[in-house]
Amino acid sequence: MNYINEMFGLQDKTIILTGGGGAIAGALAEAYLNAGAKVALWDIKLEFAEAAEDRLSSATGISGKILPVEVDTMSEESTVQALEKTVAHFGSVDVLVNAAGGNRGKSPFVETDVALFEDIVKLNLVAGLVVPTKVIAAWWTANKKPGSIINLASMASYIPLSGVWAYGAAKAGVMNLTMATAKEFAADGIRVNSLAPGFFIGKQNRALLIDEKTGELTPRGKDVINHTPFERFGDVSELAGAALFLASEKAAGFITGVTLPVDGGYLIHNI
Repeated sequence: MNYINEMFGLQDKTIILTGGGGAIAGALAEAYLNAGAKVALWDIKLEFAEAAEDRLSSATGISGKILPVEVDTMSEESTVQALEKTVAHFGSVDVLVNAAGGNRGKSPFVETDVALFEDIVKLNLVAGLVVPTKVIAAWWTANKKPGSIINLASMASYIPLSGVWAYGAAKAGVMNLTMATAKEFAADGIRVNSLAPGFFIGKQNRALLIDEKTGELTPRGKDVINHTPFERFGDVSELAGAALFLASEKAAGFITGVTLPVDGGYLIHNI
């Protein structure tokens, strides 16, 4: 156990998770807390972050290591203020997990709402990666500290999903910027990688995948299962191991610029 703790433990590391009130961020935060880390849950609404704090405290029995922070990561000023609050509370920052994002709706391309398209790209790419990465990487560089960034990519980063044009474009951009910033920041000791979850049921995609009236799979849900060799959706807890691995300097210190799928084989589907 000493070897495992040394390799994957995150004792006294401070980890920021944007979109901290969400299901994926919550699962990763639970793993990080159990590995010894302190977590700052950044969310657009403080009530979401505080609700996540309550859930995590109950699930882990850990208190005093969770900081809920209200922040608009579309705004550099708000993000700088959130970073200052986090550093004042915990003393430093070691890992940034860019977990903010999501999709809204589905349509044929010719019926695309351009304003909505722009909003979704901004949510997933600007707020979900660019601004927090810029602010925190600048802080690490100025303070001559190494760091690790974990972005949230998607199956849509690799293969377009029908009808979710902005989300797919943004998530392809996440994978591209993961590689680009990994190269840019390497000389400063900052690693940048991504997790690419397969299909996990959450608040934002439940109605697309499961019929709310019958509880049965929708046509899209059936398509996903038929495309996934494991023939099931993932559970968010199954992201924990990959998230611990990428956050650990000991385990993944020579890994940067990669996107790691956790997808039940979705990307290896063939006919």
